[in-house]
Amino acid sequence: MADLQLAVTGSTGWLGGLVASDLAARGVAQRLLVRDPGRAPVLPGAVAVQSAYRDRSTAEAALAGVTTLFMVSAAENADRLDEHRAFVDAAAAAGVGHIVYVSFFGAAPDATFTLARDHWATEEHVKASGMAWTFLRDNLYLEFIDQMVGEDGVIRGPAGEGRAAVVSHDDIARAAVAVLLSPAEYRGATYDLTGPEALTLAEMARTIGEVQGRHVTFHDETLPEAYASRAAYGAPDWQVDAWVSTYTAIAAGELDGVSDDVERLTGRRPVSLREYLESQAGHH
Repeated sequence: MADLQLAVTGSTGWLGGLVASDLAARGVAQRLLVRDPGRAPVLPGAVAVQSAYRDRSTAEAALAGVTTLFMVSAAENADRLDEHRAFVDAAAAAGVGHIVYVSFFGAAPDATFTLARDHWATEEHVKASGMAWTFLRDNLYLEFIDQMVGEDGVIRGPAGEGRAAVVSHDDIARAAVAVLLSPAEYRGATYDLTGPEALTLAEMARTIGEVQGRHVTFHDETLPEAYASRAAYGAPDWQVDAWVSTYTAIAAGELDGVSDDVERLTGRRPVSLREYLESQAGHH
């Protein structure tokens, strides 16, 4: 283990932060690649290094001597795919041996969810780089589901009767750590990280309502309704398309399908939406 040079991106965010904390708790040394080292978590055995995905030279310098890289996707923006490609190129040039990339469930060139196409393109760029790779394809984050509920207690979106196998950040992070601790075992593997069940948004709404003791429902918007209700935010077209296509991807069945990959990687059954909501209710 001593010769394994690990680099972790996204440590100031939710998922990367969990991964970095878990590695530190296990006594694993790591390099935290962050835009602002002052914001990096202070963890034993962790060294923060300034780096940005789109800045090829700093990224290459920050990755010198790294054998295994944990790469979360860049913040959502219009140029995200270009940022990913630049960072992957920097990693290859720096001599990184293995990239563990956090991708998206059903990533494909023709995926309904627009950002899943970018994840697929990133995967292809990693494959072409010559580095070893492992892809963790996450379903939707279950922690965000109750935040989709409007002030009026309604989840709105054109998702129809489609299902999503929502998964928790904790389960994704545990799966990532398992891979990072012995990456050679997972070389060339793609994992679908899902929760233990696939639910419709109506079922999710009912579950939230039951656990939180309120009336929550799902309204299946038409596409024109979906675009109209999101127009008020003044977001750029690509962002609105991403928001709306999250729901249409569910409607198309592209987020359906429960995988046992989380349990195979971590030895633990993934948490369900209900279990997560009940644990949150217990905290307050």
